[in-house]
Amino acid sequence: MTPPDPHPTWPLLIPDAEQPWQTLSSTPLSLPPRVMLRDTLRTQAGVKLEYVYRPRGPRAVFVFPVTAAGEAVLIRQYRYPLRATITEVVAGGIEDGEDIFGAAARELKEEVGGTAQEWVALPAFYPQPSFSGVLFYALLALGVTLGQAEPEDSELIERLVLPLPEAYRRLDAGEVFDGPGSLTMFHARRTLEKRGLL
Repeated sequence: MTPPDPHPTWPLLIPDAEQPWQTLSSTPLSLPPRVMLRDTLRTQAGVKLEYVYRPRGPRAVFVFPVTAAGEAVLIRQYRYPLRATITEVVAGGIEDGEDIFGAAARELKEEVGGTAQEWVALPAFYPQPSFSGVLFYALLALGVTLGQAEPEDSELIERLVLPLPEAYRRLDAGEVFDGPGSLTMFHARRTLEKRGLL
């Protein structure tokens, strides 16, 4: 299957040509895969300050799978920082040398045992731009067939298959606590409505 063209927003999420703040020094606080830096910088107003952040570079995919029968495939995943299990869409990091659609297909297979007949690129976004340079790519996976999931040892995931209207009722009711997953579903709604699936 040929992947679709990237969404028009994808090439726009790049650094500005000119930077108004000057980096004076940079100190690593943690190593890969989750690098954190503490930079000393000078703002455009001449104020000197420290900024702790995750630098630009890491990328991840967020996939909203929909079966041929019109069912949404969500997951319930335990998140250690929250000490809670929350509803999310399929998601994961893009590995070195991996393209966006390859990562999306891999994560779909790993987390819910899914394969898609069609991919629709959705807008990309920065999830937490105040302290993270991570870039998220959102995708809609259509005509998904489900098989055996292959989660990583560090993942505690339960597959949740719902009629699309129920998935969107949960989204509208604020029951999908994962921000990037909620935004992925929000952007997918127009395509699903246009195709008569919702």
